[in-house]
Amino acid sequence: MKQLFILLAAGWLLYPITDYGTETAQARLYCESLRFQQGTTSGGTLNLSSIGGPPYNGELMFNSGDTWYSGLALVWSGYADGGTIYVNLPPAVDANGDGYDDFFEVSQGVNSKVTSGGTYSTSTYFSGTVTATWNRNAGSASGTCVLNLYDDNWGSLGNFTCPFTLLEYTGPLTYTPGSNTVAATVSLTQTGNPANTLKGPIVFMKSSTDRFNTLTNQAGIWTNAALQPLSFDSEIFTRGIPSWPTNYVGWVFFADGDRSTASADYQLWALSLNDTNDANANGIPDFSDNPASVTPPRAPHLSLAPGSTNLLLTVSGTVGHTNQILGISSLTSTNWQVAQSFLQTNDPQVVWLPLPSGSPKFWRVVAW
Repeated sequence: MKQLFILLAAGWLLYPITDYGTETAQARLYCESLRFQQGTTSGGTLNLSSIGGPPYNGELMFNSGDTWYSGLALVWSGYADGGTIYVNLPPAVDANGDGYDDFFEVSQGVNSKVTSGGTYSTSTYFSGTVTATWNRNAGSASGTCVLNLYDDNWGSLGNFTCPFTLLEYTGPLTYTPGSNTVAATVSLTQTGNPANTLKGPIVFMKSSTDRFNTLTNQAGIWTNAALQPLSFDSEIFTRGIPSWPTNYVGWVFFADGDRSTASADYQLWALSLNDTNDANANGIPDFSDNPASVTPPRAPHLSLAPGSTNLLLTVSGTVGHTNQILGISSLTSTNWQVAQSFLQTNDPQVVWLPLPSGSPKFWRVVAW
């Protein structure tokens, strides 16, 4: 009878598990536009701008395929004219295998021998082809692009050396999983310029047909370091890069991505979310997993009774979660051994345990 009393008491040895309520993923926000500074060559200057000018905003923005474009303000040999320039980016490379073009990752570099082509034309004097030579060191958001302009009438106008910058923000995204929505908040800092920040809420709606892999954010507003509002629209986010199953990606389209200029610009951005949280180890990040799987179960309530050939362990717990029964022969030991695992299908649920032979036996139950 003493042995049975010890077994019954052991049934109340419970170990707490982690509370997964609010969790953190890592976010990377990068602009699809490049910010160019004035390019110079002997006897000439070159400015890019998507909003006219002066002043010029330096935006080289996405056009289609691998082509980017901008307005052009060209001064050469005493002639000044405005027009449009189209520049191809280098062929996409993904050396780190994360599913993103290394060109737009600050952590990855661009070899100085990489070139691409393009065209340009102005309203009066100039038109021809472009050869762009790119260089940016890994870990730096800033690089140089040497634009060689070859004119159909004048020949080479020279090499215009243009400093350019990738606009990238990184930081935590804290979120709370829900049945149909994920409520999140971002706190992002610009790579290479920590004084620039973006903060605010963002709410994602899960797809009714593909809830683990497809979500749509609701329109919202973030603020920059000057507390100016940046409103964004609703876009689709997907999970599904085979080499990076913890990652979600989608567009963020701002009504105006740079509030320091006179007109709307730098509008198209990509937001990458990497969530390594997986509370139930089912391969689906907690960000989009079912909240019943993400929310921790309550601590099991145990009782023990003798049967004719076995012990009857009654476990009251959260249905749908896996429980592990661990056993040990002495409470002075720490070497708990897994006796069995079972899925809680009823509340309460009775599990059979073997009768101890000779020495006392202690059990505990851990819910996952």
